[in-house]
Amino acid sequence: MTARQAPADQLAETVYTALYDDAEARVCKDIPESACAHLPRNFVFSAIALALTKSGDRLVDPKLTLAWLISSLGAPGFLIGLIAPVREAGSLLPQLFIARWIRERERRKFVWAGGAVGQALALFAMAGAALVLEDEAAGWALIGLLALFALARAFCSVSHKDVLGKTVSKTRRGAVSGYASSLSGLAALGFGAVLILAPETEPSVIALILAAGGVLWVLAAFAYLQLAEAPGATAGGANAFTEAIGQLALLKTDPDFARFVLARAFYMATSLLPPFFVAYAQSRTGTDLAGLGAFLIASSAAGFASGWAWGRSADRSARWVLAAAGVTAGLACAMVAGAGLAGWAMADSIWFHAIALFLLAFAHQGVRLGRATYVVDLATQETRAAYTAVSNTVIGVLLLAFGALAGTAFGAFGPAAIAGLGVMCLIASVLALSLKPVSG
Repeated sequence: MTARQAPADQLAETVYTALYDDAEARVCKDIPESACAHLPRNFVFSAIALALTKSGDRLVDPKLTLAWLISSLGAPGFLIGLIAPVREAGSLLPQLFIARWIRERERRKFVWAGGAVGQALALFAMAGAALVLEDEAAGWALIGLLALFALARAFCSVSHKDVLGKTVSKTRRGAVSGYASSLSGLAALGFGAVLILAPETEPSVIALILAAGGVLWVLAAFAYLQLAEAPGATAGGANAFTEAIGQLALLKTDPDFARFVLARAFYMATSLLPPFFVAYAQSRTGTDLAGLGAFLIASSAAGFASGWAWGRSADRSARWVLAAAGVTAGLACAMVAGAGLAGWAMADSIWFHAIALFLLAFAHQGVRLGRATYVVDLATQETRAAYTAVSNTVIGVLLLAFGALAGTAFGAFGPAAIAGLGVMCLIASVLALSLKPVSG
């Protein structure tokens, strides 16, 4: 450590040395020398920023916390169905249009920080809406603000991968996300435990939770700005949307890829289901915050368990992971819908619903890992970008369209709609088994 080091470098050096005390602590495999000099700083502050945002994601997970709030405020059931598609497609589709613009920025850490602040402002506005609005007006306001939240998130998603590649060396990038995930998981368990002890739901309490999440994103933006990012190349950016539209013919000319996209379309059910689980649990068990706490704990536990359970299995056979995950999600739906339609007493227990959510969240992580592994194994270096752009575009559009239909069905039929989405999961499993073997 030298006297010339900035305070951020000095602080990070202490933490980084504690984590990596081997001879290759300062590994620099594919980053410039200027970035190598600040590797501890970039590693530590990247991990801090991600840990803060991941903790915020756990605390104000739209599929859980926002679903709980919208249901508590008496908004129509079909609005619950818009949460997942707006959150997922609202972050996914804009990336196709903004990637080129971001590529033209020399320092993209400012894009990430701006996106983080945008998400914070959306959460602060949601907190205000929870305090002053109710019924359908509150629901529409929260859905609109969720769209802005997702748009800001798209800027973070596109810029982060590039900044990470410029500032942190190979063999250290996975650890950045790993440490952040572990810290956020512990934080989420703490959040859940606190909420279990909380009193009945009041809009002011949910508003406080949303505002706290906003503060986490502001702190994350400040941490990310501490990165030492050198100017990067600005040429070579392509319009991803134009590329995706131009490659749609792959769905006709490449049957293996087309079958994968079809399976992924049925797997949308695992993404759409969590808000319905939350809303139905509220209708059976009440609106105590203890229920939201139980769901946060279940979701966090599923995240912990899914990594080791699905990871190595996906390397052996991604399609079998997809099939197993679909069956698991179908089982969770059968539990909730069956108990509700049969009138069993267990349907009035929040812990019964928390167990079902654990299975669903566990399955969804398997779907995400399985589909990501499969498409990478299926593609070649020449087709990988096109596969990603086309599949993301198709699924983003389908999410918006089908999410509204699913929400309407849930509002009208309740647990029967959950059962229908469970059947979709089982169909997806059958389709997964029909995919071309590419792993292992």
